[in-house]
Amino acid sequence: MTFAKSLESVLIPLGAVLFALVLFGLFCAFAGANPFEVYHSIYRGAFGQWSSWQNTLIRASPLMLSALCTALPARLGLVVIGNEGALVLGGLGAIIAGLSLGEGLPPWAVQMAMALLGMVFGGVWIALVGFLRHYRGVNETISSLLMNYIAIALLNHLVEGPMRDPSSLNKPSTFPLAALNRLPDLPGTRIHYGLIYGILACIIAYILIERTPFGFAARTTGGNIRAAQIAGLPVGRLILIICFLAGSCAGLAGMVEVAAVHGRANQSLNVGYGYGGILVAFVARHNPLAAALVSVLLGGILASGGILQRVHDLPDATVLVFQGLVFLVVLFSESLYRR
Repeated sequence: MTFAKSLESVLIPLGAVLFALVLFGLFCAFAGANPFEVYHSIYRGAFGQWSSWQNTLIRASPLMLSALCTALPARLGLVVIGNEGALVLGGLGAIIAGLSLGEGLPPWAVQMAMALLGMVFGGVWIALVGFLRHYRGVNETISSLLMNYIAIALLNHLVEGPMRDPSSLNKPSTFPLAALNRLPDLPGTRIHYGLIYGILACIIAYILIERTPFGFAARTTGGNIRAAQIAGLPVGRLILIICFLAGSCAGLAGMVEVAAVHGRANQSLNVGYGYGGILVAFVARHNPLAAALVSVLLGGILASGGILQRVHDLPDATVLVFQGLVFLVVLFSESLYRR
């Protein structure tokens, strides 16, 4: 029975992705492009050469961290989709720390402070979702979704008002980080250290959930919250801690985008990595290790958007259509388990 469940957990998501590929091919055909040539271009743009791999891994880094914002609460039976808001606030926390400390401390200390404050901002944001769910009975899916818009509005207010750099005319932004405080690239590549953060976070999350008493308590609560309460498990505390850890991962993704990619906070933080993380978590069946692999796949798809526009005259947003198809098919495939 265990083998059958393991096989099911692999074959159903794989079949869902393949079916989404068929639907996406039909979409490309209706748009006037050859589906097989489109697939080849996606592969070439994502994995065809070393420069493509680097672009893919740069995009995979925030997806790994963002996916944990959905994957961890899911082990408690919660459907949290506030990834984008936590990521945005994490970026704001990081830039506040980076600009406040300036060049008065060693770069590693500034980067650590940026990471910590970004994680606190994102963690508190999602912990608030858990608090509302457990203590006030507010549906966590709706509240986390609506809180995304609050976080994005807060970002817009700050970068267009109190934190705005007067020299950022066409694209309102905060003042830039000092160059020495930015996250460096891995030696000999364009890939920043955010990839290491993402991989480590997925490994730690897996060990925490699957190999510790705390993780066992969380899984028990997710299996039957009433039974967990009868057994004396601190359900409220578990929800708050897991939600804080989940939000802190998304907040760290925001810090990585600020410190390694943009060098400042602006609307570029709100580009959909949070929503992409939701897709990664569901395709990976909320397994942190699988999320790392799925993030690379989705990162490759995102990296190939430009080549689809240049070679096949398809809109750059075509990859978002593919994401949407995958998400819909994966959600439908949930009904096929244990049949």
